[in-house]
Amino acid sequence: MEQTRFEKAIALIDKKNSEDTRLEHYQGQEYPKELLYSQRMTQNLLLFKPDASEELQLAARAQHICRWKIERNNYPMDRVGYIKWRETLKKMHAKITSEILKEVGYNQKFIDRVSFLINKRLIKKDEETQILEDVICLVFLQYYFEEFAVKHPDKKVIEIIKKTWMKMSVNGQEAVKGLVFSDRCQSLIKEALS
Repeated sequence: MEQTRFEKAIALIDKKNSEDTRLEHYQGQEYPKELLYSQRMTQNLLLFKPDASEELQLAARAQHICRWKIERNNYPMDRVGYIKWRETLKKMHAKITSEILKEVGYNQKFIDRVSFLINKRLIKKDEETQILEDVICLVFLQYYFEEFAVKHPDKKVIEIIKKTWMKMSVNGQEAVKGLVFSDRCQSLIKEALS
């Protein structure tokens, strides 16, 4: 049976993310880091919003496409440098994804919408951008937060929890209640949100 253009786009996004040489161990297997991240984004999106549009599903899958190509240490190691790095990444993610979507036959209006979502335009105002942001936060909290918390002092962890919480919608915040954390992280979350 012939693949749909959606399936072709997902396969091409995955192919790009499979090129990541940084590996992550998960449940006894090794995965290219961004491939695993993109699959987690899809799984979490479909749990959070089972009827997500094709545009939103593709934006979620391509959220970190080829992220390793622009390293954080290419920018000043301060807040301004971090923001500049993130903005440059978003543009790259949108550009690579747009090329893939064009290749498989999506029209420009569709491509522009996916780019809009990848660039996280109008968070809090655009429903799908907000859903994408919620899923990004949920994936971070579920899979990457514990590791982050081990490497940083409590004060910084609490600050990150507060920032993450502020980015989320009420539905996103509600979904956090279903996640399981270590005692330390649970108490840091409690402290951050009190």
